[in-house]
Amino acid sequence: MTTAQQPEKTVQQTRTVAELVDYIQALNTEIQELYCLDEIPWVLGVSWGKDSSTVLQLVWNAIAALPPEKRTKTIYVITTDTQVENPVVSAWVRKSLQNLKVAAKKQGMPIDPHLLQPVIEDTFWVNLIGKGYPAPRNQFRWCTPRLKINPANQFIREIVRANGETILVLGTRKAESAKRAATMKKHQVDRVRDRLSPNASLPNSLIYTPIEDWSNNDVWIYLNQWDNPWGQSNKELFAMYRGATADNECPLVVDTSTPSCGDSRFGCWVCTLVNKDKSMEAMIQNDEEKEWMQPLLDIRNELDIKDDREKRDFRRIWGDVQLFERNKNGETSIEPIPGPYTKYWREHWLRRLLEAQTKTRRTAPENMRDITLITLEEMSEIRRIWLEEKHEFDDSLPRIYQEVTGEEFQDPRPGADYSLLGRDEWIVLEEICEGDAMHLELMAKLLDTERQYRKKTRRVGIYETLEKCFNTSSRSPEDAIKNARLKRELSEAVSQGDVAKVKQMTLGDVAAINEVDQSERESDEQVTWASMKFKKEKNRIIEDRSQQTT
Repeated sequence: MTTAQQPEKTVQQTRTVAELVDYIQALNTEIQELYCLDEIPWVLGVSWGKDSSTVLQLVWNAIAALPPEKRTKTIYVITTDTQVENPVVSAWVRKSLQNLKVAAKKQGMPIDPHLLQPVIEDTFWVNLIGKGYPAPRNQFRWCTPRLKINPANQFIREIVRANGETILVLGTRKAESAKRAATMKKHQVDRVRDRLSPNASLPNSLIYTPIEDWSNNDVWIYLNQWDNPWGQSNKELFAMYRGATADNECPLVVDTSTPSCGDSRFGCWVCTLVNKDKSMEAMIQNDEEKEWMQPLLDIRNELDIKDDREKRDFRRIWGDVQLFERNKNGETSIEPIPGPYTKYWREHWLRRLLEAQTKTRRTAPENMRDITLITLEEMSEIRRIWLEEKHEFDDSLPRIYQEVTGEEFQDPRPGADYSLLGRDEWIVLEEICEGDAMHLELMAKLLDTERQYRKKTRRVGIYETLEKCFNTSSRSPEDAIKNARLKRELSEAVSQGDVAKVKQMTLGDVAAINEVDQSERESDEQVTWASMKFKKEKNRIIEDRSQQTT
């Protein structure tokens, strides 16, 4: 197969227009030969930024030059909509896909466009507002797999299952970053065919990167000098980039080695993996017609605070207290790992998002007035999580929705509005608990667990579920953290073989518990459920620690 020859150190050099013309002619032949070489379908990932648009245009022009009888292999063009894309870019993407679809049909091109989306359970707001996941950080980059990698990989796997293998065509370039260049160079070593690299995360798929050695200048010269074959305006694309400070795009992401693109022209407007959303800031600053996006930028900046520990639970999302060694200002301490956002802050983010959506629908240009920041389906799933998984039967989502929008919330989930417990019962429970948040949480969990099992024909597992409620919610934050530290110290003593310390800790705790039991027996106070509910737990602790001692 003929390959487009790359000069030495092409990343650093600047091609003249004549040199670029010659190279594009060679690349055109390379694409045609690779396309006709076998029956393996192509999957071309685009974000509709400058790099992926360049690759799509190169491939289109090369295949269009082939006789119709040779255009037999489908080229799937996929774009992933994270549902939190910059609204201006999102509108551009949808317009581009529509133009591509119409032009492909009209010109007889074997191109099949697809707009991919994450499943409801994986969307950004379902995880952040529903489950309480904190705003993404480099240490907890939960958004990338759910929003980008999974939808693209699922589509590619389906193509592989149907055809045995596939070739993934991407617009990645070495000049984008040193990390990207190193990753691409590493994959080049393992190439099984000319210009085709293995895909570590997707078996039976190869990666083709036609513009891997192009510079930014090469990309813009090509887009400005070669007409767009599907009727899109490359001048309009250039104007979009010119309106922002950053000029990098967010490519199709198929593995976690791809760097964050939140500061780029084609990133998510909620991205907190970078210090600032420079592109959105520039768009608002440079164009008065885009000032309506300010509420979105405000939410993004509010999410992106250095320390959000006060907004999060002291337990992990599954209810356990986990500790880590924290070094702050040269002082080391053992602290609990912050968990999900608390109920108050989850409701706060929902309210802020609905307020922003309501405001932008009033202030945005006519073509953007139908903007949707959070879908009805997402809110339905958030409501389900709050009710069924977090046992918050006050059902606050419909109330917040009506307060902000002035409209009644219409839940598409069948039977969603039927419940034995509601806002009135929650208020009564709050009064009974007298401001004790953990007491309220425990009572809510116990009552709602009983309600959930009441609807089942068999109540298998109810005792284990009730036991879990006590294990995760029966202690005050201070007691739960203290208990976790004791367990950590005991575990360290066991691992170090410190028998004396193990005996001291376990026997000391047993003695303390026995003293409490004795004081309770000698007390004249009436025994209540509150003094009895921990007895089983105490006995279990005594038994476990006695076994560890022996």
